[in-house]
Amino acid sequence: MSEEVSFGYENVSPEEKTQRVGAVFSSVAAKYDIMNDAMSGGMHRLWKDRFVRRVKPQPGEAILDMAGGTGDIAFRMAERGAEVVVADINQDMLDVGIDRAMKRGIDGLSWSRQNAEALTYPGKQFDAYTIVFGIRNVTHIDKALKEAHRVLRYGGRFFCMEFSTTEWPGFKEVYDLYSHKLMPKIGKMIADDEDSYRYLAESIRRFPKPGEFEAMIRAAGFQNARVELILGGAVAIHSGWKV
Repeated sequence: MSEEVSFGYENVSPEEKTQRVGAVFSSVAAKYDIMNDAMSGGMHRLWKDRFVRRVKPQPGEAILDMAGGTGDIAFRMAERGAEVVVADINQDMLDVGIDRAMKRGIDGLSWSRQNAEALTYPGKQFDAYTIVFGIRNVTHIDKALKEAHRVLRYGGRFFCMEFSTTEWPGFKEVYDLYSHKLMPKIGKMIADDEDSYRYLAESIRRFPKPGEFEAMIRAAGFQNARVELILGGAVAIHSGWKV
């Protein structure tokens, strides 16, 4: 039997998932940041600020920001003097980020089209690897984690922020209702794309729970793995070190 992976609530071939995820992000690229504001009530900005504080980028550090197409995380890290490579498998997302950087007058960033499962960089290249709201869209998450470990120098750190499932009583039910019923409607209203946002909501439910994902990070070779939950686990910041 051929391998199958999840695309939202569907099981599809790895090749089909890669193609369909690419189509989703090409579709939403132009409205991606507006939709983030609409869907999170602007809270994603606070989460990203918090994430970067955890990363603690230092002047002159080489950081790979994977799935960072529109530049939100990279801009914050560049402000602290880090030398950031913004990588994404989707060129449309990268084009949005490059345009945003030009309009803001942000220089010094590198932009590269990369597959998280098969990075073109040599080993021990970066001081930190970051990925925000992107790893659940990777076809083979275990391969992406191993690649993250490979390209980090010894002493390098891995930081990932991803949506998950909250365990707060009451809020969990509201969050589920919002994700499955309202998020696709907001996508239709703002981005004229209901299906893509339905997939994004479903992909959150299929992503491993924080404890399970922490175990995957350890299995990839990272030490001192830990998780910080936000809103009862609706958002989680994962970290680990290459030692």
